[in-house]
Amino acid sequence: MNKRLILTAAMAALLATAAQAQTLPKTQLKVVGGLSNLSAYNDYEKPFWTKVVPSLSNGQVTADIKGFNEMGLKGPEVLRLMSQGVIEFGTATLSYFASDDPINEAVDLAGLVPDAKTARAVVDAFAPVYAKHYGAGTGIKLLGLSPYPAQVLFCNAEIKGLADLKGKKVRTSSRTQAEFVDALGGSSVTMAFGEVVPAMQNKVVDCAITGSLSGYSAKWYEVSTHLLALPINWNPQIHAVNQKAWDKLDPKVQTFLQTNIRSMINNMWDGAAAQTQEGYDCNTGAAACKQPVKGKMVLVRPTDADRALLRKVMQDTVLPKWAARCSADCVRDFNTHIGKIVNLTAKK
Repeated sequence: MNKRLILTAAMAALLATAAQAQTLPKTQLKVVGGLSNLSAYNDYEKPFWTKVVPSLSNGQVTADIKGFNEMGLKGPEVLRLMSQGVIEFGTATLSYFASDDPINEAVDLAGLVPDAKTARAVVDAFAPVYAKHYGAGTGIKLLGLSPYPAQVLFCNAEIKGLADLKGKKVRTSSRTQAEFVDALGGSSVTMAFGEVVPAMQNKVVDCAITGSLSGYSAKWYEVSTHLLALPINWNPQIHAVNQKAWDKLDPKVQTFLQTNIRSMINNMWDGAAAQTQEGYDCNTGAAACKQPVKGKMVLVRPTDADRALLRKVMQDTVLPKWAARCSADCVRDFNTHIGKIVNLTAKK
């Protein structure tokens, strides 16, 4: 009897979804996604817009999507173009906008969160602050925040732990990463993701930080030898839409998109830990890697001393420097929404 009830309920849900899809007006969307050569785009974003959305809407809602790099963009200009209406729906890494306002760094300070579960809790807790920040007057509506796999260290020289960054040149992609590296006695070098492989080949940098699976997708295993499996941060992406473009959509389409974008983002968070491990496995050639090409990097497992050093640098350097450049309201919001989760207090 219970099986029949469950089956009946499932069929009713499917029929309700189908009925809703039939009532949606024909809608064509334009989307600028994240970096097109990375797993976040290829495994989640692109299939969502090109397959899931049309399927769930019975073909009523369709979308064209290209990664921002395919559009000739570097990333930091995505939100500005979205606020101007040049881009309708868009995705970009939150750290790109740290120079616009340090609040964009709040959820992803280097050393702040040790695992995907805590990263999700921090982002969810701070999401209302971002929704307000990217709200009235910005021309942008926030749709959600998703992660990359854990940001970790790839090095083309032997390292045994975090302390070995001293004296090394390290590619970083955000201000908070740069402050973290500098505090360890390394030299931070800011460069675009696509420039890292030749820079590693030519010894312009000794190490570089990126997502474990992102580095695999970009074949960093060909130019680096050691991978430290210690999450430094998670480099979340912001998913948003131009407010005027959103307001023009039928309310039923708005509801349909919000519900399903939330599901896509949930899937990305659910996959963050697994993709982090996949990156470790495939860069180092572990048997668990299911990819056809495997790297031969050495996996450096973090010690308690590494984790303690990560926390100390964040507490003593990264957090105070961030608090100094963020507003009093920003610091208060951090303490209210994030500090309780990670047992930290920022001081202005």
